Amino acid sequence: MADTAFGPPPDPRLGQVETAYLELTRRRRMYGGILLILFVALMASGFRLAESRNAGGFIDGLPMLLSFPAEVLSEAWRNRANLPRMFLEHLPSLVETVNIAAVSTLLGGLAAMLLALLSTRGLARWPRLTPLFRRMMDATRAIPEIVIALMLIYILGGGPVPAVAAIALHTGGALGKLFSEVAENADPKPVEGLASVGATWGQRMWLGVLPQVAPNWLSYALMRFEINVRASAILGFVGSGGIGYDLKIAMQWGQGRYDEVVAIFLLLFVTIVAIDRLSDHARARLVKGRNA
Repeated sequence: MADTAFGPPPDPRLGQVETAYLELTRRRRMYGGILLILFVALMASGFRLAESRNAGGFIDGLPMLLSFPAEVLSEAWRNRANLPRMFLEHLPSLVETVNIAAVSTLLGGLAAMLLALLSTRGLARWPRLTPLFRRMMDATRAIPEIVIALMLIYILGGGPVPAVAAIALHTGGALGKLFSEVAENADPKPVEGLASVGATWGQRMWLGVLPQVAPNWLSYALMRFEINVRASAILGFVGSGGIGYDLKIAMQWGQGRYDEVVAIFLLLFVTIVAIDRLSDHARARLVKGRNA
């Protein structure tokens, strides 16, 4: 009589699975180690190249890292009584910076909505042109705002218009990508129902897609508005106006105007924090409901 006290014999396939798993684990570890070695080698070679091209050594300059901020803060502390007056002086430039960010976000957001709907699989008006619209978003997203602004300043001259155009172009590509990903997850049943009763493509998008994606789209647009405030301040350094241009002039004067530099930084910091908090609250209300 067969002895079945210890159950059926082990399946030989389990040993094969275990061997394959261990082999896969060893291969992944080997690839991870090779990538780590390549990363460290590239970082070391890049550091050595940058060190050789610098006017001074990086290690030798570390003790001086905090000397400039200390000089700026000490001068601002001595002249702290002038800070409220400087806040008021630079308030119009701050308003201009926020206006640049708001207009560019609006224009870029409208362009992103159209590009997203035209490049989303299953929703595109012309499906064969979907890759073309996607490459358009990639192109506008790949070029930094400051490069576009420098080109437009050369053509149009200084002022807020090049900054608005540069930020709007980059915003259209960046938001278009995010909007398209949200639209791809929309429920197609309302769109199919509208199509069955003869609705046009615009009516299907307006009535079947936009109500589903509007909260997330607005959330992304508010987040992009925060980014554009910072971008518009940075573009002021290349002559696009706003508070960034005031900051550039104050820093160029150097010692004697460091209190003004600190005042501009504080004004910009408070503004960005306020916009960030308001945007967080608005996004929470949009995505999670009124009681969020």
